[in-house]
Amino acid sequence: MKPSAALARIKPSPTLAVTARAAALKREGVDVISLGAGEPDFDTPDFIKEAAIEALRRGETKYTDVDGTPALKAAIAAKFKRDNGLDYAPNQITVNVGGKQTLFNAMVATLDAGDEVIIPAPYWVSYPDVVLFANGTPVVVAAGPNQGYKLTPDQLEAAITPRTKWLILNSPSNPTGAAYSVEELRALGAVLLRHPHVWVFADDMYEHIVYEGFTFASIAAVVPELYERTLTVNGCSKAYAMTGWRIGFAGGAEWLIKAMAKLQSQSTSNPCSIAQAAAIAALNGDQGFLAERAAVFQARRDLMVAALNATPGLRCPKPEGAFYVYPDCSGLIGKRTPDGTVLSDDNAVATYLLESARVAVVPGAAFGLSPAMRLSYATSTEALTEACRRIHEACAAVA
Repeated sequence: MKPSAALARIKPSPTLAVTARAAALKREGVDVISLGAGEPDFDTPDFIKEAAIEALRRGETKYTDVDGTPALKAAIAAKFKRDNGLDYAPNQITVNVGGKQTLFNAMVATLDAGDEVIIPAPYWVSYPDVVLFANGTPVVVAAGPNQGYKLTPDQLEAAITPRTKWLILNSPSNPTGAAYSVEELRALGAVLLRHPHVWVFADDMYEHIVYEGFTFASIAAVVPELYERTLTVNGCSKAYAMTGWRIGFAGGAEWLIKAMAKLQSQSTSNPCSIAQAAAIAALNGDQGFLAERAAVFQARRDLMVAALNATPGLRCPKPEGAFYVYPDCSGLIGKRTPDGTVLSDDNAVATYLLESARVAVVPGAAFGLSPAMRLSYATSTEALTEACRRIHEACAAVA
Protein backbone atom coordinates (compact mmCIF):
# COMPACT_ATOMS: atom_id res chain seq x y z
CA MET A 1 0.00 0.00 0.00
CA LYS A 2 1.13 3.55 -0.69
CA PRO A 3 -0.21 7.02 0.23
CA SER A 4 -3.10 8.36 -1.82
CA ALA A 5 -2.64 10.74 -4.73
CA ALA A 6 -4.39 13.45 -2.71
CA LEU A 7 -1.88 13.10 0.12
CA ALA A 8 1.01 13.12 -2.33
CA ARG A 9 -0.08 16.53 -3.60
CA ILE A 10 0.60 18.24 -0.27
CA LYS A 11 3.57 18.71 2.07
CA PRO A 12 3.89 19.08 5.85
CA SER A 13 3.44 22.59 7.27
CA PRO A 14 6.84 24.34 7.07
CA THR A 15 6.00 26.73 9.91
CA LEU A 16 5.25 23.82 12.23
CA ALA A 17 8.47 22.14 11.06
CA VAL A 18 10.55 25.19 12.03
CA THR A 19 8.86 25.36 15.43
CA ALA A 20 9.49 21.66 16.00
CA ARG A 21 13.16 22.00 15.01
CA ALA A 22 13.65 24.90 17.41
CA ALA A 23 11.94 22.96 20.21
CA ALA A 24 14.19 19.95 19.57
CA LEU A 25 17.31 22.11 19.79
CA LYS A 26 16.08 23.63 23.05
CA ARG A 27 15.60 20.12 24.48
CA GLU A 28 19.22 19.46 23.58
CA GLY A 29 20.25 22.48 25.62
CA VAL A 30 20.85 24.85 22.70
CA ASP A 31 19.96 28.49 23.40
CA VAL A 32 17.57 29.04 20.48
CA ILE A 33 15.17 31.97 20.14
CA SER A 34 12.24 30.81 18.03
CA LEU A 35 10.48 33.44 15.94
CA GLY A 36 8.69 30.82 13.86
CA ALA A 37 5.41 30.25 15.67
CA GLY A 38 2.25 32.14 14.77
CA GLU A 39 0.95 32.03 18.31
CA PRO A 40 0.39 34.83 20.84
CA ASP A 41 2.58 34.55 23.92
CA PHE A 42 -0.28 35.95 26.04
CA ASP A 43 -2.35 33.52 28.06
CA THR A 44 -6.04 32.96 27.43
CA PRO A 45 -7.88 35.55 29.59
CA ASP A 46 -9.10 34.23 32.93
CA PHE A 47 -12.78 34.95 32.29
CA ILE A 48 -12.65 32.67 29.26
CA LYS A 49 -10.97 29.90 31.27
CA GLU A 50 -13.59 30.26 33.99
CA ALA A 51 -16.37 29.82 31.44
CA ALA A 52 -14.77 26.54 30.36
CA ILE A 53 -14.49 25.36 33.96
CA GLU A 54 -18.15 26.19 34.61
CA ALA A 55 -19.16 24.32 31.45
CA LEU A 56 -17.31 21.26 32.76
CA ARG A 57 -19.08 21.55 36.08
CA ARG A 58 -22.43 21.76 34.30
CA GLY A 59 -21.61 18.54 32.50
CA GLU A 60 -21.41 20.03 29.01
CA THR A 61 -19.24 17.14 27.88
CA LYS A 62 -21.51 15.50 25.29
CA TYR A 63 -21.76 15.77 21.52
CA THR A 64 -23.10 19.06 20.22
CA ASP A 65 -24.59 20.00 16.88
CA VAL A 66 -22.05 19.13 14.19
CA ASP A 67 -21.09 22.71 13.29
CA GLY A 68 -21.62 24.50 16.59
CA THR A 69 -24.06 24.99 19.43
CA PRO A 70 -26.97 27.41 19.02
CA ALA A 71 -25.51 29.54 21.82
CA LEU A 72 -22.15 29.86 20.12
CA LYS A 73 -23.72 30.59 16.74
CA ALA A 74 -25.73 33.36 18.42
CA ALA A 75 -22.52 34.80 19.90
CA ILE A 76 -20.84 34.64 16.48
CA ALA A 77 -23.80 36.33 14.81
CA ALA A 78 -23.61 39.10 17.41
CA LYS A 79 -19.85 39.44 16.84
CA PHE A 80 -20.28 39.74 13.05
CA LYS A 81 -22.92 42.43 13.57
CA ARG A 82 -20.98 44.34 16.24
CA ASP A 83 -17.52 44.23 14.71
CA ASN A 84 -18.16 43.92 10.98
CA GLY A 85 -21.66 45.25 10.28
CA LEU A 86 -22.63 41.88 8.78
CA ASP A 87 -25.91 40.05 9.40
CA TYR A 88 -25.76 36.25 9.46
CA ALA A 89 -28.56 33.96 10.62
CA PRO A 90 -27.67 30.77 12.57
CA ASN A 91 -28.08 28.66 9.42
CA GLN A 92 -25.44 30.86 7.76
CA ILE A 93 -22.79 30.18 10.43
CA THR A 94 -20.36 27.29 10.79
CA VAL A 95 -18.09 26.47 13.74
CA ASN A 96 -15.00 24.40 13.02
CA VAL A 97 -11.92 22.92 14.64
CA GLY A 98 -9.85 26.04 13.95
CA GLY A 99 -9.68 28.24 10.88
CA LYS A 100 -7.70 25.56 9.06
CA GLN A 101 -10.73 23.26 9.09
CA THR A 102 -12.89 26.12 7.83
CA LEU A 103 -10.54 26.41 4.86
CA PHE A 104 -10.46 22.65 4.34
CA ASN A 105 -14.24 22.28 4.51
CA ALA A 106 -14.87 25.16 2.12
CA MET A 107 -12.39 23.97 -0.50
CA VAL A 108 -13.27 20.26 -0.37
CA ALA A 109 -16.99 21.06 -0.44
CA THR A 110 -16.77 23.26 -3.55
CA LEU A 111 -13.79 22.37 -5.75
CA ASP A 112 -13.77 19.97 -8.67
CA ALA A 113 -10.73 18.93 -10.69
CA GLY A 114 -9.36 21.91 -12.59
CA ASP A 115 -11.16 24.58 -10.58
CA GLU A 116 -8.85 27.49 -9.86
CA VAL A 117 -8.25 29.42 -6.64
CA ILE A 118 -6.43 32.76 -6.76
CA ILE A 119 -3.94 33.06 -3.90
CA PRO A 120 -1.90 36.25 -3.48
CA ALA A 121 1.69 35.58 -2.40
CA PRO A 122 3.08 35.76 0.19
CA TYR A 123 0.35 33.43 1.51
CA TRP A 124 -0.40 31.42 4.61
CA VAL A 125 1.30 28.09 4.01
CA SER A 126 -1.91 26.02 4.13
CA TYR A 127 -3.80 27.81 1.35
CA PRO A 128 -2.22 26.16 -1.71
CA ASP A 129 -1.86 22.75 -0.10
CA VAL A 130 -5.51 22.54 0.92
CA VAL A 131 -6.53 23.62 -2.59
CA LEU A 132 -4.28 20.91 -4.05
CA PHE A 133 -5.69 18.30 -1.68
CA ALA A 134 -9.18 19.23 -2.85
CA ASN A 135 -8.04 18.63 -6.46
CA GLY A 136 -8.13 22.33 -7.28
CA THR A 137 -5.45 24.43 -8.95
CA PRO A 138 -3.76 27.21 -6.97
CA VAL A 139 -3.19 30.34 -9.08
CA VAL A 140 -0.45 32.16 -7.18
CA VAL A 141 -0.11 35.89 -7.84
CA ALA A 142 3.06 37.54 -6.54
CA ALA A 143 2.48 40.71 -4.52
CA GLY A 144 5.91 41.91 -3.46
CA PRO A 145 7.19 44.58 -1.09
CA ASN A 146 7.07 47.33 -3.72
CA GLN A 147 3.26 47.06 -3.69
CA GLY A 148 2.96 46.64 0.05
CA TYR A 149 2.53 42.87 -0.22
CA LYS A 150 -1.03 43.44 -1.47
CA LEU A 151 -2.85 42.22 -4.57
CA THR A 152 -3.73 44.97 -7.05
CA PRO A 153 -6.99 45.18 -9.04
CA ASP A 154 -5.09 44.76 -12.31
CA GLN A 155 -3.42 41.60 -11.02
CA LEU A 156 -6.76 40.20 -9.90
CA GLU A 157 -8.35 40.95 -13.27
CA ALA A 158 -5.51 39.23 -15.11
CA ALA A 159 -5.67 36.12 -12.91
CA ILE A 160 -9.40 35.42 -13.32
CA THR A 161 -10.39 32.78 -15.86
CA PRO A 162 -13.65 30.90 -16.53
CA ARG A 163 -12.34 28.18 -14.16
CA THR A 164 -11.75 30.55 -11.22
CA LYS A 165 -13.90 29.58 -8.26
CA TRP A 166 -12.37 31.42 -5.29
CA LEU A 167 -10.16 34.35 -4.37
CA ILE A 168 -8.49 33.88 -0.98
CA LEU A 169 -8.07 37.28 0.67
CA ASN A 170 -6.25 37.42 4.00
CA SER A 171 -6.21 40.78 5.81
CA PRO A 172 -4.24 41.45 7.96
CA SER A 173 -1.95 38.93 6.36
CA ASN A 174 -0.05 35.98 7.63
CA PRO A 175 2.90 36.18 6.85
CA THR A 176 3.39 39.89 6.07
CA GLY A 177 0.98 41.77 8.34
CA ALA A 178 -0.20 43.76 5.32
CA ALA A 179 -3.84 44.85 5.56
CA TYR A 180 -6.22 46.16 2.91
CA SER A 181 -7.82 49.57 3.41
CA VAL A 182 -11.48 50.20 2.68
CA GLU A 183 -10.48 51.86 -0.59
CA GLU A 184 -8.31 48.90 -1.61
CA LEU A 185 -11.09 46.43 -0.82
CA ARG A 186 -13.55 48.52 -2.81
CA ALA A 187 -11.20 48.48 -5.82
CA LEU A 188 -10.81 44.69 -5.66
CA GLY A 189 -14.56 44.39 -5.24
CA ALA A 190 -15.15 46.35 -8.44
CA VAL A 191 -13.18 43.68 -10.31
CA LEU A 192 -15.05 40.83 -8.64
CA LEU A 193 -18.41 42.38 -9.50
CA ARG A 194 -17.49 41.96 -13.17
CA HIS A 195 -16.93 38.23 -12.59
CA PRO A 196 -19.97 36.82 -10.76
CA HIS A 197 -18.64 33.24 -10.80
CA VAL A 198 -15.79 34.11 -8.40
CA TRP A 199 -16.31 33.70 -4.66
CA VAL A 200 -14.24 35.26 -1.86
CA PHE A 201 -12.71 33.39 1.06
CA ALA A 202 -12.16 36.38 3.38
CA ASP A 203 -9.72 35.31 6.10
CA ASP A 204 -10.12 37.97 8.80
CA MET A 205 -8.38 36.01 11.57
CA TYR A 206 -6.16 38.95 12.65
CA GLU A 207 -8.81 41.67 12.50
CA HIS A 208 -8.29 42.83 16.11
CA ILE A 209 -4.51 43.09 15.78
CA VAL A 210 -4.09 46.32 13.81
CA TYR A 211 -2.03 49.43 14.49
CA GLU A 212 -1.87 53.22 14.44
CA GLY A 213 -5.55 53.80 13.81
CA PHE A 214 -5.80 51.43 10.85
CA THR A 215 -9.49 50.73 10.24
CA PHE A 216 -10.14 47.06 9.65
CA ALA A 217 -12.97 46.18 7.27
CA SER A 218 -14.26 42.95 5.79
CA ILE A 219 -14.94 42.87 2.07
CA ALA A 220 -18.56 41.68 2.37
CA ALA A 221 -19.34 44.83 4.39
CA VAL A 222 -17.37 47.18 2.12
CA VAL A 223 -18.92 45.73 -1.05
CA PRO A 224 -22.39 44.49 -0.01
CA GLU A 225 -23.02 43.12 -3.50
CA LEU A 226 -20.43 40.44 -2.68
CA TYR A 227 -22.21 39.34 0.52
CA GLU A 228 -23.89 36.32 -1.09
CA ARG A 229 -20.61 34.99 -2.50
CA THR A 230 -18.27 35.72 0.39
CA LEU A 231 -17.33 33.32 3.16
CA THR A 232 -16.29 35.59 6.05
CA VAL A 233 -13.82 33.60 8.14
CA ASN A 234 -12.58 34.26 11.66
CA GLY A 235 -11.83 32.51 14.93
CA CYS A 236 -10.69 32.76 18.51
CA SER A 237 -7.07 31.65 18.13
CA LYS A 238 -5.18 34.88 17.57
CA ALA A 239 -7.01 37.81 19.18
CA TYR A 240 -8.19 35.80 22.18
CA ALA A 241 -4.96 33.77 22.58
CA MET A 242 -6.89 30.51 22.21
CA THR A 243 -4.75 28.66 19.67
CA GLY A 244 -4.99 25.34 21.48
CA TRP A 245 -8.75 25.56 21.98
CA ARG A 246 -9.27 25.12 18.20
CA ILE A 247 -12.30 27.25 17.40
CA GLY A 248 -12.70 28.75 13.95
CA PHE A 249 -15.92 30.01 12.44
CA ALA A 250 -17.38 31.59 9.34
CA GLY A 251 -20.51 33.21 7.95
CA GLY A 252 -21.73 32.65 4.43
CA ALA A 253 -24.42 31.42 2.08
CA GLU A 254 -26.82 28.90 3.62
CA TRP A 255 -26.15 26.24 0.96
CA LEU A 256 -22.39 26.49 1.46
CA ILE A 257 -22.66 26.29 5.25
CA LYS A 258 -24.88 23.22 4.89
CA ALA A 259 -22.38 21.59 2.51
CA MET A 260 -19.51 22.26 4.90
CA ALA A 261 -21.52 20.77 7.79
CA LYS A 262 -22.16 17.64 5.71
CA LEU A 263 -18.42 17.20 5.22
CA GLN A 264 -17.65 17.89 8.87
CA SER A 265 -20.23 15.32 9.95
CA GLN A 266 -18.07 12.68 8.31
CA SER A 267 -14.70 13.99 9.51
CA THR A 268 -14.32 15.50 12.99
CA SER A 269 -17.99 16.00 13.88
CA ASN A 270 -18.44 18.81 16.41
CA PRO A 271 -15.69 21.03 17.82
CA CYS A 272 -14.89 20.40 21.50
CA SER A 273 -17.94 21.23 23.61
CA ILE A 274 -15.85 22.90 26.34
CA ALA A 275 -13.93 25.00 23.81
CA GLN A 276 -17.26 26.14 22.38
CA ALA A 277 -18.40 27.29 25.83
CA ALA A 278 -15.14 29.20 26.24
CA ALA A 279 -15.61 30.81 22.82
CA ILE A 280 -19.06 32.08 23.83
CA ALA A 281 -17.47 33.87 26.79
CA ALA A 282 -14.69 35.24 24.58
CA LEU A 283 -17.05 36.72 22.01
CA ASN A 284 -19.69 37.97 24.45
CA GLY A 285 -17.36 39.20 27.20
CA ASP A 286 -15.43 42.41 27.81
CA GLN A 287 -13.39 43.16 24.68
CA GLY A 288 -11.23 45.84 26.29
CA PHE A 289 -8.13 43.65 26.57
CA LEU A 290 -7.94 43.34 22.77
CA ALA A 291 -6.78 46.93 22.33
CA GLU A 292 -4.35 46.59 25.24
CA ARG A 293 -2.70 43.57 23.69
CA ALA A 294 -2.62 45.17 20.24
CA ALA A 295 -0.70 48.08 21.77
CA VAL A 296 1.92 45.66 23.12
CA PHE A 297 2.20 44.01 19.70
CA GLN A 298 2.61 47.43 18.07
CA ALA A 299 5.53 48.29 20.34
CA ARG A 300 7.15 44.97 19.45
CA ARG A 301 6.52 45.58 15.75
CA ASP A 302 8.23 48.96 15.95
CA LEU A 303 11.22 47.42 17.71
CA MET A 304 11.54 44.70 15.06
CA VAL A 305 11.10 46.98 12.05
CA ALA A 306 13.69 49.46 13.30
CA ALA A 307 16.22 46.79 14.20
CA LEU A 308 15.85 44.80 10.97
CA ASN A 309 16.07 47.90 8.78
CA ALA A 310 19.33 48.72 10.53
CA THR A 311 20.67 45.24 9.71
CA PRO A 312 22.93 44.81 6.64
CA GLY A 313 21.18 43.02 3.78
CA LEU A 314 17.63 43.32 5.12
CA ARG A 315 14.72 45.59 4.14
CA CYS A 316 11.66 45.38 6.35
CA PRO A 317 8.31 47.05 5.49
CA LYS A 318 6.14 48.19 8.40
CA PRO A 319 3.02 45.99 8.63
CA GLU A 320 -0.44 47.33 9.39
CA GLY A 321 -1.45 44.37 11.52
CA ALA A 322 -0.99 40.75 12.73
CA PHE A 323 2.23 39.91 14.59
CA TYR A 324 4.70 39.17 11.83
CA VAL A 325 7.34 41.02 9.86
CA TYR A 326 8.46 39.84 6.44
CA PRO A 327 11.84 41.37 5.66
CA ASP A 328 13.27 41.14 2.15
CA CYS A 329 16.69 39.47 2.42
CA SER A 330 17.82 39.86 -1.20
CA GLY A 331 20.79 41.89 0.05
CA LEU A 332 22.22 38.70 1.58
CA ILE A 333 21.79 36.40 -1.41
CA GLY A 334 25.07 35.44 -3.04
CA LYS A 335 27.18 36.44 -0.07
CA ARG A 336 29.40 34.07 1.90
CA THR A 337 29.18 33.21 5.57
CA PRO A 338 32.35 33.19 7.71
CA ASP A 339 32.77 29.45 7.01
CA GLY A 340 32.57 30.04 3.24
CA THR A 341 29.00 28.88 2.63
CA VAL A 342 27.22 30.81 -0.13
CA LEU A 343 23.78 32.10 0.84
CA SER A 344 22.07 30.94 -2.34
CA ASP A 345 18.46 31.55 -1.29
CA ASP A 346 16.28 32.35 1.71
CA ASN A 347 16.35 28.72 2.85
CA ALA A 348 20.12 29.09 3.16
CA VAL A 349 19.68 32.37 5.05
CA ALA A 350 17.26 30.75 7.51
CA THR A 351 19.65 27.83 8.01
CA TYR A 352 22.54 30.21 8.61
CA LEU A 353 20.59 32.20 11.19
CA LEU A 354 19.59 29.04 13.02
CA GLU A 355 23.07 27.54 13.05
CA SER A 356 25.07 30.74 13.58
CA ALA A 357 22.78 33.11 15.45
CA ARG A 358 20.56 30.48 17.10
CA VAL A 359 17.45 32.28 15.86
CA ALA A 360 14.69 30.25 14.17
CA VAL A 361 12.83 32.00 11.32
CA VAL A 362 10.73 30.69 8.44
CA PRO A 363 12.13 31.22 4.92
CA GLY A 364 10.00 33.09 2.41
CA ALA A 365 9.95 30.07 0.11
CA ALA A 366 7.38 28.55 2.47
CA PHE A 367 5.03 31.45 1.75
CA GLY A 368 5.50 31.60 -1.99
CA LEU A 369 7.60 34.78 -2.26
CA SER A 370 11.38 34.88 -2.01
CA PRO A 371 13.92 36.01 -1.00
CA ALA A 372 12.45 36.91 2.38
CA MET A 373 11.70 35.44 5.76
CA ARG A 374 8.89 35.59 8.28
CA LEU A 375 9.60 36.52 11.87
CA SER A 376 6.90 36.40 14.52
CA TYR A 377 7.04 39.02 17.25
CA ALA A 378 4.51 37.23 19.43
CA THR A 379 7.12 36.78 22.14
CA SER A 380 8.72 38.87 24.88
CA THR A 381 10.42 42.18 24.20
CA GLU A 382 13.57 40.83 25.83
CA ALA A 383 13.67 37.82 23.50
CA LEU A 384 13.01 40.00 20.46
CA THR A 385 15.76 42.44 21.40
CA GLU A 386 18.26 39.62 21.78
CA ALA A 387 17.10 37.94 18.57
CA CYS A 388 17.54 41.15 16.61
CA ARG A 389 21.03 41.61 18.09
CA ARG A 390 22.00 38.09 17.01
CA ILE A 391 20.53 38.54 13.52
CA HIS A 392 22.39 41.83 13.06
CA GLU A 393 25.67 40.29 14.15
CA ALA A 394 25.21 37.28 11.82
CA CYS A 395 24.23 39.41 8.82
CA ALA A 396 27.13 41.80 9.39
CA ALA A 397 29.52 38.85 9.30
CA VAL A 398 28.72 37.81 5.71
CA ALA A 399 30.68 39.20 2.77
